[in-house]
Amino acid sequence: MRALLCERFGPCRDAVRSASIAAPGAPAAHEVIVRVAYASVSHATGLLIEGRYQRRPPLPFSPGTEAVGVVVACGSDVRRLRPGQRVALIADWGCYAELLRVPQYTVYPVPDALPLRQALPVPLSYGTAYTGLLWRCGLRPGESVLVLGAGAGLGLAAVQLGALLGARVIACASTPAKREAALRAGAVAAIAPDEALAEATKEALGGQGADIVVDPVGGTLAGAAVRAMAANGRYLSVGFASGELPAFPANILLVKNVTLHAFFFGRYIGWTPNDERIEHARALQHAMATLLDWAARGRLTPQLSRVYPMHELAQALADLHGRQVIGKIALEIDAGLD
Repeated sequence: MRALLCERFGPCRDAVRSASIAAPGAPAAHEVIVRVAYASVSHATGLLIEGRYQRRPPLPFSPGTEAVGVVVACGSDVRRLRPGQRVALIADWGCYAELLRVPQYTVYPVPDALPLRQALPVPLSYGTAYTGLLWRCGLRPGESVLVLGAGAGLGLAAVQLGALLGARVIACASTPAKREAALRAGAVAAIAPDEALAEATKEALGGQGADIVVDPVGGTLAGAAVRAMAANGRYLSVGFASGELPAFPANILLVKNVTLHAFFFGRYIGWTPNDERIEHARALQHAMATLLDWAARGRLTPQLSRVYPMHELAQALADLHGRQVIGKIALEIDAGLD
């Protein structure tokens, strides 16, 4: 079968090649085999290929951690999925291949009314935003949310979900096009990530600070975001797209009584040494069913801004790292399945 194969850790153009590899064998009792239609491209993809992510796959491996497709075989103990079923899934890696064998616990049925291409951003981006806002921060209707990196996949998901859940969302994004995308996603205001961030946030909220900050960016922007917060606010740190750890002014965290939530969605999907995916499977499957239903009914509108041919992974990552991307991007593996 066709696959992209990473044979050594390093830059994508040097480390990954197209290859013909053996198809996966029969699924184990709790596994399924999925024929892949599309697979997402993310910052984590690049880090995994370069050997700089929290985990290092054994070489050689096929990258890709999120995909949509059709189930072709099920293990003997799989009851909630069936061959021929359209699904979205999260994997440890291996999605940049025509066929993927994956544990059933992080495979989610896609409603008939939802195209596979539109379902692709749901598991990781919308899953992280949903669990972060609700499970960790306890978002309530009427609260305010400041979303950093609001033009990227996770940021736009947080904007849409915050608005859907009744929050007033302020979107912070680096370009006019990204800010416009955030406004279309439901933000009440969109601001630039500059020294006026705190002032602009409070102006948009009638003089009040934000109750929740969603930060997938890190770096020096974190300091400005803390200054934009209300007293007793919650700061949700979900990643470091800037390449730098958040620079928090500890004195302001203290005087504002800010609660810092460091949030790793990977804990729920088996991306930790203890592999807790089974423990969290039932709750996460319920969350994904909710999100995919909302998307099928048009309450959420997850989208891919661009789909690249399978052999253009390096270009996709270059565009992503160069901040040329709005929302989520993907590789086409077998579009005929959609």
